[in-house]
Amino acid sequence: MHNPIADNHNLLRNKQMRSSEHYQAKFRQIAPQTLFQHLPESRRGFLRQQAIRYRFTLQELRLVTEIALDLEMWQQGDIASHWPDMAAKAPDKNQKRQLLNKLRQNWSELRSAPNRYAPAAGPGLGPQIEPITRSKEKLGLGFCPVASPKTRCCNLLTLDAVENCGYGCTYCSIQSFFTGKQVVFDRDFKDKLAALPIDPDRTYHIGTGQSSDSLMWGNSHGVLDALIDFAHHHPNVILELKTKSANISHLLKQDIPANLICSWSLNPPVIIANEEYATASLEQRLDAARRLADQGVVVGFHFHPMIHYQDWEADYGAIFTRLQEQFQSWEVALVSIGTLTYTKSVMRSIRESRLNSQILKMPLVEADGKLSYPDEVKLELFRHAYNSFSPSWKSEVFFYLCMENKRFWEPVFGFDYESNEAFEQAMKSSYLSTIDRRRVPAA
Repeated sequence: MHNPIADNHNLLRNKQMRSSEHYQAKFRQIAPQTLFQHLPESRRGFLRQQAIRYRFTLQELRLVTEIALDLEMWQQGDIASHWPDMAAKAPDKNQKRQLLNKLRQNWSELRSAPNRYAPAAGPGLGPQIEPITRSKEKLGLGFCPVASPKTRCCNLLTLDAVENCGYGCTYCSIQSFFTGKQVVFDRDFKDKLAALPIDPDRTYHIGTGQSSDSLMWGNSHGVLDALIDFAHHHPNVILELKTKSANISHLLKQDIPANLICSWSLNPPVIIANEEYATASLEQRLDAARRLADQGVVVGFHFHPMIHYQDWEADYGAIFTRLQEQFQSWEVALVSIGTLTYTKSVMRSIRESRLNSQILKMPLVEADGKLSYPDEVKLELFRHAYNSFSPSWKSEVFFYLCMENKRFWEPVFGFDYESNEAFEQAMKSSYLSTIDRRRVPAA
């Protein structure tokens, strides 16, 4: 006997099967456009099952995959343990909306909670890299790669002495500039640098730490010798070597020109151990800076990025105190302050790394076309840093905000420059004054 109810049931089941098969084909198309393949294999099955159940769009799958990766990196458990408990009925658009809203809310609450770093035995391993040499087409001066019309910029010129870095700082933007695991040295670097056109009537400020760490390679392939010769031949060039290394043995044996500045990026030991893999410890960095300062080399310090976490105020405060105990203000050209600022490509690279890291566990807001901390967090960090230094440091050392909007200058320093050009000239003038003081040893 014909059963219309059974027929309708079969039709519905067949329709659902066809719909599921159709979405599975769609899933295979959209998944490669997300970070799905970067999830641990053990997590993909659950997420694939939920994607098929709720018919996630590309944007929805991208969001859920990013949440899953963040939970893994933050060591907060797998996505299944955070999955909202929804009704067992067949999902509809309203239920999917509720699900995604609950996931977002949980994710946001985790990001906004203060990070707590456990002491680490030591910095982890950096990326496995292969140094190679090749002859590049040309060598020229570039501009700061993160300059923006909305930020107060010092107009730093950049020189790519080496391309790619052997350290593994979780937040570093270099990882989005270069692909592969090769660090490139130009076999003709010395000759090309010597031939670089330099106007003798112009003052230059050139940095070599934007495409690789300036000192971790030492004098490999003659890079440091070439830079030292360049600074000797061009006293109108302020050449800054920025580093997280303590590899100064070659510099200690050389006649360092007064216009060569060595600067260190500093962070508390717990941040170095958990987020700056394979770099020198804080003790090693400060010791290296002290030894070069004893040789008459001008030094500088970068607190960029400052990172907000549970004990940030005490930990950074201890470093500010140590600097003033171990260095005289006239030995130091600069102290820069800044914090985490991300482009979407950098965030993607961080998630692809799958490192244990809390570096994206922060309240992210739009900041001049990028993503960063809210203004109130930034002001708290920056004011604490600047207010921790004595009047003599503030009068003799050049303090500045790096890669930050000009709206922060007045609340932090009590003044602002009228333009990037005015900022640039003030910086150069202050650096030259410090260089002149170091040419004549202090009494």
